[in-house]
Amino acid sequence: MANRHRGEIEAMLDGRPRTLCLTLGALAELEGAFGAEDLPALAARFSGGRLSATDLVRIIGAGLRGAGEDIDDAAVAALRADGGAGGFARIAADLLTATFGGGEA
Repeated sequence: MANRHRGEIEAMLDGRPRTLCLTLGALAELEGAFGAEDLPALAARFSGGRLSATDLVRIIGAGLRGAGEDIDDAAVAALRADGGAGGFARIAADLLTATFGGGEA
């Protein structure tokens, strides 16, 4: 069961519940992937509300790996979510909210 107080969320991917968490290591991975200098720059990058499919794969992949899954971005890109692309966007938004704040999802 996901614990939002630890920044964890639960999402249905490929028909099964999975836990995602942006740990410090996962955030460092995203800083490198997005060329962000620090956490405030990373948060600012995400707050614009415009995320590409590649962005969603990186965020969700980092969250899955942060929660302990051994999965690469190619495998993340092949996953399915209810609602298609919109479902992936909701998962990423929920994960970012759990990590950076901004209210309960």
